[in-house]
Amino acid sequence: MPFKSAKFITGAPNLDACPPPTIPEFCFAGRSNVGKSSLINKVTNKRRLARTSNTPGKTQQMNYYSIDDSFYIVDLPGFGFAKVPKKERERWGKDIQHYLLNRDTLQLVLHLVDSRHPPTQLDEDFFFWMASNGLPFSVLLTKADKISNNKLGQSKQRVINVMRDMNIEVPVIPCSAETGRGIDEIRSLITEFINPKEEQLPG
Repeated sequence: MPFKSAKFITGAPNLDACPPPTIPEFCFAGRSNVGKSSLINKVTNKRRLARTSNTPGKTQQMNYYSIDDSFYIVDLPGFGFAKVPKKERERWGKDIQHYLLNRDTLQLVLHLVDSRHPPTQLDEDFFFWMASNGLPFSVLLTKADKISNNKLGQSKQRVINVMRDMNIEVPVIPCSAETGRGIDEIRSLITEFINPKEEQLPG
């Protein structure tokens, strides 16, 4: 089901600058050239909500978007190929780690991996770090329209195998900001975490 409204709230350089922790948050994370902004625009059905750029590393803060006035989507700075000084990348890393570990309203991390390539060492390290710290996350295989269904299936299985070796099992969703593939699944996943099914108490 499409989300009805989306608006930019603020860009936070660190945890202290984030909005008050009053509603659920879902953050999009991944390499700086993996297509986070385009996917956020597709998920929210608002074409120019998140700024897209051909320059990796354009997002340099945690960009907050309010969805239906009921939860936030947070676009995290990309990692890997950002054309910024090393000290700045290290500062981002510390700020993002602090956010992920200490933001009480964070419900789910949506980690984007380019479906055309194997997960990088940075991706694998992030899988392991999130699992080790008990962070709920899902993997979104972006740019699914760029490869055949056969290769996409191989890409998905490759990610599943990498995580299985780490004893990790989380949803892996192939998706495309161009065709809309997987978008309804992403929205449904977010909705499930906003409205978790109540556990049945024994009678």
